[in-house]
Amino acid sequence: MAKTLKLLDVVALLRDVPRHRLRRGQVGTIVETYKSGRYEVEFADSDGQTFALATLPASALLRLCYDPGHYPRSKLVA
Repeated sequence: MAKTLKLLDVVALLRDVPRHRLRRGQVGTIVETYKSGRYEVEFADSDGQTFALATLPASALLRLCYDPGHYPRSKLVA
């Protein structure tokens, strides 16, 4: 199943990215999408100040979903 990530999606890192001093689980926002299947993700602190900007593949990201009705029930796994 291909991931569908889009501009302004909120995502979490699935792995550490030492080059940018980012750790698995950190949350960012997609600010650019590329035809290559990579995404520019902005990471900001609680004051909204950007502390990292990284270009990452979809395989490094988990789209976060706040709306419980976002996915059809048939797709949920217990």
